[in-house]
Amino acid sequence: MASTFYSQIAANKRNSVLLAVALIVLLGALGMTIGYGLTGQLSGGIGATTLAIVVGVLVSLVSYFKGDSIVLAASGAKPASEDTMPQLFNVVHELTIAAGLPMPKVYLIDDTSMNAFATGRDPEHASIAVTTGLLSRMDREEVQGVIGHELSHVRNLDIRFSLLVGVMVGSIALLADFFLRFTFWGGRGRSSDNEKGGGGLQIVILVLAFVLAILAPIAARLVQLAVSRQREYLADASAVELTRNPVGIERALATIAGDTEVLEVANRATQHLYFSNPIMKLGQNNEEKQSAWFSTHPPLLDRINRLRQLRGMPPVGSTAEELAVQS
Repeated sequence: MASTFYSQIAANKRNSVLLAVALIVLLGALGMTIGYGLTGQLSGGIGATTLAIVVGVLVSLVSYFKGDSIVLAASGAKPASEDTMPQLFNVVHELTIAAGLPMPKVYLIDDTSMNAFATGRDPEHASIAVTTGLLSRMDREEVQGVIGHELSHVRNLDIRFSLLVGVMVGSIALLADFFLRFTFWGGRGRSSDNEKGGGGLQIVILVLAFVLAILAPIAARLVQLAVSRQREYLADASAVELTRNPVGIERALATIAGDTEVLEVANRATQHLYFSNPIMKLGQNNEEKQSAWFSTHPPLLDRINRLRQLRGMPPVGSTAEELAVQS
């Protein structure tokens, strides 16, 4: 089992890095084509790309330093007490020791839906929020699997990684928006007077830049969502590493698959943080209707079957009832 979850961890980390590299390449290609299309020189693209990245970084700094408090407030999370939630704190203590992490702040969300999330820019500033519905409807083994997943997000620096990806996606969107607005209001490139035929090449590049400016933000968003899904797979495998028990998180996922409650405080800005997607109905049939490309989370069935591989179990079918019975 150990070699299996370690290989899953390595594969998901590798996939995340490759997706991030794809964003860098996309940002560079967009910047170069826009710069050359508008100025007739590659140096113009370097300047435009650098400016977009700087603006993206500045916008993201607020999210980096204040994002956790904003998310906790928006989610209605309240500080939990060890006196009133001894089992929850015991599980968090146990797993932070296993992960080699400092104790995070623990919050409760008063909601009957079953969910949880972790936030914070680094392990020293981490917080975990759990719904009251999850604590009341899951046993200790399932809660341990969920907390292991969330602490894995903290240990893997997923907030920081997601922020880096967000900066690149935002930079691509800013650069594309600037170019489209500029060309719409009559801006056009200038050819180099020292190079015959350069104007023709510049027109071709300008057309390519226009196409990229339309498609690149869409492609960047799809890559961002793919990164989010890979980090969820990574957190699942890392949770097994921490708990040494794939059954707990598998059963937690199966329990959530049959949950009909919707988390009232969730929104599209925070959905990627949660253990499972809180926006849509969480039954497996509803997940099948949603395109996987546009989801922040992998389908629950896929996550469960990956975990079942860790203990040599066959995959299960497509209904929440079957998952609950066979897991």
